[in-house]
Order: sequence, then C-alpha cells, then structure tokens
Amino acid sequence: MNSNYLRHFIAVAEYGSFTLAAQSLNIAQPPLSISIKKLEQEIGLTLFLRRGRHVSLTLEGEVLFKHAKQVQQTLEDAQTAMEELKGLDKGEVRLGVPSMMGSYYFPEILMAFKSRYPNLKLTVINAGTRSIRKMLLDGTLDVGVINHYTDSETLETDHLLTSNMVAAVGKRHPLANKKSISLKEFFQHELVLFEAGYFHRDFIEKKAQELDMPMQFSFETNLLPMILSIVKNEFAITALLEMVTDCEKEIIAIPFEESVELNLALAWRKNGYLSIAHRTFIDFVKQNR
Repeated sequence: MNSNYLRHFIAVAEYGSFTLAAQSLNIAQPPLSISIKKLEQEIGLTLFLRRGRHVSLTLEGEVLFKHAKQVQQTLEDAQTAMEELKGLDKGEVRLGVPSMMGSYYFPEILMAFKSRYPNLKLTVINAGTRSIRKMLLDGTLDVGVINHYTDSETLETDHLLTSNMVAAVGKRHPLANKKSISLKEFFQHELVLFEAGYFHRDFIEKKAQELDMPMQFSFETNLLPMILSIVKNEFAITALLEMVTDCEKEIIAIPFEESVELNLALAWRKNGYLSIAHRTFIDFVKQNR
C-alpha cells in the first residue's frame, strides 16, 4: 500500500470532506480524489459513503482507518529516530495535563526544564484524563498525566504523585467552619464541576454512584479560574486537590471524613518510539517530582 494513499485516506476520514482534506494536505482536490480511488481499486473495497460534499467511512473504511493510523504513527516515529541519528539537537515534547496539575504542579517544572534545555520545544495541552489517554494512543501527545492504573498492552505509566481530594467552599459559606465533611453532606449542596472526562469529575461521579445520591450542579466548565471564582463567590462548592486549595487563600478546604487520595502518573505509549527529547523530559520530571 502506498503511504501517500494512506495519508490521504486518513485526512479525508478525519475531515469528512475531500475539500477540507485537500486544504489540510496542501494539494488540489482532483489529485486527492484520484488517490482515494486508486486505494479503493487496489484493495477492492469501497472506503467512503459519499453524500454530497460530506463523506463518511464504510465499515471496511473504519477497519482500515484504525490500521492506517498505526502505520502513520510508526512512520512518524521512524522519521524522528532517523533525525536523531543525524545529530538533531532539538525536538518537541507534547504534554497533556489536567487543569489542576497544569496550573499548580507543572509550571515550575516546565520552566526549569526549558531553562536547562532551551532548544527543546514544549507544547502543553489541557485536557481531561480520558482525552489524554486517547491522544497518547493516537499519537497526538507524547507524554500525559492520567490516573495511575496498569494497562500493560497500551500505556507505560510511572507514579507521579499522590494527593488528597478535599471539599472546597467560600470563606462565608455555611460549611466553612466545619473540620471535616461527609460525602453525603457534600452532595446535598450545589456543585460546580469539571466537564466529563476530568479526574475531578470522575471522582465525584463515582462517589455519588456509590452512595446512590444525585449530583446537584448548574455549573460545568473545564476552566479552573472560573470554578475557583464560582466557589469564592459562594454560588457552589466543589472538590479540589489540596495542592490547589493550599494556594488559594480565599477558598476553605474541608477534608472528607474518609480520606480520599488520588494517584496520578506520567504515561506514554508502550509500543511508541520515545525520542531523546521525550526520554529526557520524563527523566527530568521524575527527578523533580
């Protein structure tokens, strides 16, 4: 199979449009259409359902797409490896972090890393841990922070830190003077939550299900400054890592009666190629955690 055919196939599948895919590839649309036609002829299967300007994958196309993405990632890994053999003295690390970690744990580490390795580029993406897992597997990210878990077939993980989750309320909130709070009492109050897929949201939903209690929330956002503002102004309460409440003097942290610990880990693709830049970054974070 021609690698260009696969690259063109992936672009059309991801954009759902020959026009948009051609623009992303910086080629004209007719050559792109010819490339897809030749690929379909080569394998003897129809890969796309065409509905006007929009296209979608057939069942056969969905199977090929999964394998094509793996082939594309392998080729990109090979290119990175060859560049390093030529003595490339720079590179890029694409890091995925949840909001709380990105705002309170990583800034000093990232600045120290950049000071030591000024030629390396750092791209930091804020996302929920579920999205970070997906982006690690499809090659969008090189390294990410996720809930610590064992998945020997897809991701390598290395424990990063353990942190307590605490209830967070405003200074004048009725709960502010409590020394501890039960989860049942926590769920009796209006909540502000991260969007689905963030470890904060996963934690709260899991606890609500265990207690068979509904969650009352009218605020949902992945913007940490907005969550903090809502709590400070006492429109709602939430649960945050202690590393956040330790730095936010206008927010009162209330421990849960049963201590709640979250284990977070660095993760990367198990079978992916780790460049010198990637390995250097992972080692640096481990040494400075």
